[in-house]
Amino acid sequence: MAESFITTNRFFDTKHYPRGFSRHGDFTIKEAQLLERYGQAFNELDAGKREPQTEEEKLFVSACRGEREPTTLEEKVWAKYVSRIRRPKRFHTLSGGKPQIDPSEDYTDTDD
Repeated sequence: MAESFITTNRFFDTKHYPRGFSRHGDFTIKEAQLLERYGQAFNELDAGKREPQTEEEKLFVSACRGEREPTTLEEKVWAKYVSRIRRPKRFHTLSGGKPQIDPSEDYTDTDD
């Protein structure tokens, strides 16, 4: 991996992980460090902004495209990250139940 995933920039996702990857709880410390160090390269390869230079990068791109299952740690961490940012957000209510709608109230707008 010494020559693969080379980048000079650290990767941060302030939209989904404003406090950082390691403080959010979705990733282990090792996974968070891997994302911060190589995430910029992962993102560019996944988005097609960067051509794969090594065999490892070519395999990474094929895993990103779903052509094969992620097998390396880098592929698994990126797949985990992508699945976390694409999942719908959960919401919690204070009452623990679903919001109740009063059937007697009609909210339709009728302009006659």
